[in-house]
Amino acid sequence: MVHNVEVRLVDAWDADEIIELYRAGGWWKEGADPAGIREIICRSSFFAVAVDLTTVSAIGMGRVLSDGVSDGYIQDLVVLPRYRRSGIGRMIVSALLEACKARGLGWICLIAEPGSEHFYLPLGFHRMKGYMPLLYDRGT
Repeated sequence: MVHNVEVRLVDAWDADEIIELYRAGGWWKEGADPAGIREIICRSSFFAVAVDLTTVSAIGMGRVLSDGVSDGYIQDLVVLPRYRRSGIGRMIVSALLEACKARGLGWICLIAEPGSEHFYLPLGFHRMKGYMPLLYDRGT
């Protein structure tokens, strides 16, 4: 059980704290413009931040990209290492799923790291048989 943590859907958050979370996930490219964090948050359909209420700082995050009508994609789910395995990731995903369902989105997916099925399956996700994620990398 998680104490003194709540998940908030936000339109803005401290960029340094979000960058720390992106670094914890291994996704922050050094040299990237921190000003882009504001756009990432406000242009996401939903951006969830897990907040340690003792320090009022971000300890986890996740977001949804969506057309706002039918489909939603969860991405950038991360919890700081010292807070992992305490239910915070589940809290974030649950908040994002509830927001998607409240908007009427019927197709919600994500791309998970290999071996993380044990985390997502109890939350209602399943493998998509016959599909393979692809990443465009020309010119990058």
